[in-house]
Amino acid sequence: MTQRAEHSPFTLAVCAEMVFRDMPVTERIKRIDSLGFQVEIWDWTKHDIQALVDTGATFSSMTGYISGTLGDKAGADQLVHTARESIAVAKQLGVPRLNLHGTGLDGQGLPVKPVSEATGAMWIRAHDTLNRLADLGQEHGVMFVLENLNTEVDHPCVPFARAADVLDLVASVDRPEVRIMLDLYHAQIGEGNLIKLVRRCAPYIGEIQVADVPGRCEPGSGEINYPAIARALNDIGYRGTVGLEGWASSDDELALARFRDAFTL
Repeated sequence: MTQRAEHSPFTLAVCAEMVFRDMPVTERIKRIDSLGFQVEIWDWTKHDIQALVDTGATFSSMTGYISGTLGDKAGADQLVHTARESIAVAKQLGVPRLNLHGTGLDGQGLPVKPVSEATGAMWIRAHDTLNRLADLGQEHGVMFVLENLNTEVDHPCVPFARAADVLDLVASVDRPEVRIMLDLYHAQIGEGNLIKLVRRCAPYIGEIQVADVPGRCEPGSGEINYPAIARALNDIGYRGTVGLEGWASSDDELALARFRDAFTL
């Protein structure tokens, strides 16, 4: 009997900000591309966009704003304005998904505008802001993805950070131009029960991001059973992108191989 060849039913991407860091970013991108992965970047304002285009790589996602916040009027206006600027860059790079957070983050991942608890008025404003972004996405043919974060370790005082909060907001908007960037590293720290979470979020997932806990390194370096999660994603019919947003625990190419293996069925 002939065995079925193993394969990944997902598109696999790697964050160029976190691996091969001894190389210039364009060389990192070329290496990631040569290994058969799509490429993710963070703040596009820190890069030479034409140099990134010239790598010939396929880009999966990038940060979709420069500054602003979801939950207050002035911040929301700023977020939408800088999202427009980001769309122009996304068009140059061919990026289909633009990543969002509840508020802008500084160089250490801390909120520019910390919030201890989101008020009802902030929830209403966040809903309206996401609708405005959905209008932009519809106009320009891009998707905005709102990422869940953890507040315990990496991102204290970021509003709308929990995966449950992100799901509630995205479901309340319920438009295909606004979806969830479901980060399972952050969700494991903040909420756990990842397979149940994947199933709950299934109708609204725009992309999955992964890293292991503790340490935020590649799958297989920590406690998360990523092969089981890969099977759960396959079972719900997910065929989108899974992005490694993590450090290499030792060797970069080995980390990427372990990531690929975890999401090969």
